[in-house]
Amino acid sequence: MVAIRNLTFSYGSSRKGNEHALFNKLSLSLKESNIYGLLGRNGAGKTTFLKIITGQLFKQAGEITVLGSNPARRLPGMLSKIYFLPEEFYLPSLTGKNYVKIYSSFYPDFNLELFAKYTEEFEIDSDKKLNSLSYGQKKKFLIAFGLSTGCRLIVLDEPTNGLDIPSKSQFRRLVSGSVRDNQTFIISTHQVRDLEHLIDPLIILDNGKIILNETIESISSRLSMDVRKEKPEGADVIYQEKTLGGYAFIRSHPSEGTTIDIEVLFNAVISGKDRIFDIFGSKKETEDETE
Repeated sequence: MVAIRNLTFSYGSSRKGNEHALFNKLSLSLKESNIYGLLGRNGAGKTTFLKIITGQLFKQAGEITVLGSNPARRLPGMLSKIYFLPEEFYLPSLTGKNYVKIYSSFYPDFNLELFAKYTEEFEIDSDKKLNSLSYGQKKKFLIAFGLSTGCRLIVLDEPTNGLDIPSKSQFRRLVSGSVRDNQTFIISTHQVRDLEHLIDPLIILDNGKIILNETIESISSRLSMDVRKEKPEGADVIYQEKTLGGYAFIRSHPSEGTTIDIEVLFNAVISGKDRIFDIFGSKKETEDETE
């Protein structure tokens, strides 16, 4: 689906001496039939990464194939199989129905019946002009449109920003119910609480590097999480944070029935990369990929 090897990308100009290297020999492989969660701090490179794989920004070096093609070539056959919803977007002064008439033609697998179902679920009036809608309503319209395209790769950048609580629940339900065997979703988010029962596997990006790329099952087989009133002790405690009523912590061994708290996991990975590398073998894999 997506194969990246030794990706290098920089902002700025090397001629002027202000080049900023964001990715340096980054490698990653994404498979079909998954809903990947892309996590990272501000400035980690998440949006840039999404724009590179969707053909909106171009690498300086390395190899990238998306659906068997180089995204930088922007071939119509490839672009018709990719839907990208950015965090910031513009909608024209068109009714929803007219928007669909114009833009659905770019997606040969667009399903009008599904679109009608999704807009009804989101309570969107397609007879209204899109630029008159609230930010949340605009985003729900674009989510409904994207899920109706039938694209093999659907990329969503902060899709729950601007959505109210009922809409977030609707979003999770619609996405989980729409994934087909040949589809892949990549969802970049800071709102992990909104998506923690939806995204799997998890990809954590930090300082331009992939520091974790694991399924929830794989994480549960190596780590255990718990919350207790007393401060946890022991050499197997790899992370702890103070919470209301006690401490949330992670131990470096599995425990039957453990539930993965993605927000706590993210904090643990960011603050203790070496321990995570040791547990998951990430450091060795990264070194092997960049040789």
